Amino acid sequence: MYLTQKYAGESVAAVLSGQTLTDALSTVWRAEPELRPQQRGAIQDVCYGTLRQLGLLQRALDALLNKPLREPGLRALLLVGLYQLQFTRAAPYTVVDHAVKVAAHTGTGFGKGLVNAVLRNFLRQRDELIPELQKTPAGRWSHPDWWIAALKKAYPQGWESILTASNQHPPMTLRVNRRRGSAEAYQARLAEAGIETRALDDTALLLKHPVGVDQLPGFFDGDASVQDWGAQRAAKLLDVQDGMRVLDACAAPGGKTGHLLELADIDLTAVDADAKRLGRVTDNLSRLKLNATLKVGDAAKPAAWWDGKAFDRILADVPCSATGVVRRHPDIKWLRRPEDFASFATQQAQMLDALWPLVAPGGKLLYATCSIFPAENAEQANAFAARHTDAERLVLPDDGQLLPNPEHDGFFYALFSKRTP
Repeated sequence: MYLTQKYAGESVAAVLSGQTLTDALSTVWRAEPELRPQQRGAIQDVCYGTLRQLGLLQRALDALLNKPLREPGLRALLLVGLYQLQFTRAAPYTVVDHAVKVAAHTGTGFGKGLVNAVLRNFLRQRDELIPELQKTPAGRWSHPDWWIAALKKAYPQGWESILTASNQHPPMTLRVNRRRGSAEAYQARLAEAGIETRALDDTALLLKHPVGVDQLPGFFDGDASVQDWGAQRAAKLLDVQDGMRVLDACAAPGGKTGHLLELADIDLTAVDADAKRLGRVTDNLSRLKLNATLKVGDAAKPAAWWDGKAFDRILADVPCSATGVVRRHPDIKWLRRPEDFASFATQQAQMLDALWPLVAPGGKLLYATCSIFPAENAEQANAFAARHTDAERLVLPDDGQLLPNPEHDGFFYALFSKRTP
């Protein structure tokens, strides 16, 4: 418990100072390489839970303090303790006792007494305090106020269900490699291993309970991949056929790259601006025993890496706010700012305009984001179509917008066909 609180507190403090949770946890793993997998899992679970419920926890902490607490490490430790007391089965005495011990090593003279007083006061007051705080939007939904207001504007009939889904644990879905067998056959193998699943389509299996990949039969042989069902739509929407020349722009970490290669025998080029992240594409393709041409390059500047030959299909999986996947990355809720969307929209438009000339006449480009906000999605697609008269936007169900629900995360797709001269 001590190590969980110590490193979860440090990681939450790092996020609140502007780091991503991935980077914060990576710092811990590098500093403490001897942490056991179970310890790492516990630290990660508490970090994710604290950030999912941060809106409520912040307000609870402020209500319990007599004056603002400026020491970020101590504040984060208290938030972690409040999360454990309210949302886990950990023994209250143990939570308080170890939090006090962690505070004793923070270097502040008042830390131990403050932590002890705040957490014990919470235990005495929470039955009245929590229901009162949940009457506020941020206390109920644990999202920033501006985010809630933007969702209400964009989805006046569905904003509550989106927020509810965004605070839940994400589903674990598998993509069965149809080159190595059917979904039905793989589902039977999972059942033999005691893993219960439900088929979502001809290649997607939703696990009733998440498991480690080492428990998935044939995973390291490439028989299946972990990929959200919403993300699996991308490769299928492109409708690749044998012999096509295909570009996967912004390809890392390679989930969609592998899926495209599983669907047809194609000549695929995968491009990403980050050489390190492109290495993950290599790893994924190696596990799947598939091949592609990998290039380090900026999708918005194809002159540096394009060979001049047009592509039959292009997947433009552009950088975005990632607001559709916050249940997998709850730090996003607290790191994003309203002004970020204009920056993303500019970058997205530049990439689309740069990639469109690479599409062969009669070919298709799929614009993809993991966002739920119109500025990056419908508005971006409409603006692109207005700029390019040779681009025909093809009809997709729900106009291409997938909202987070128990079966998939939030994604947006817009499919364009290039008119022949």
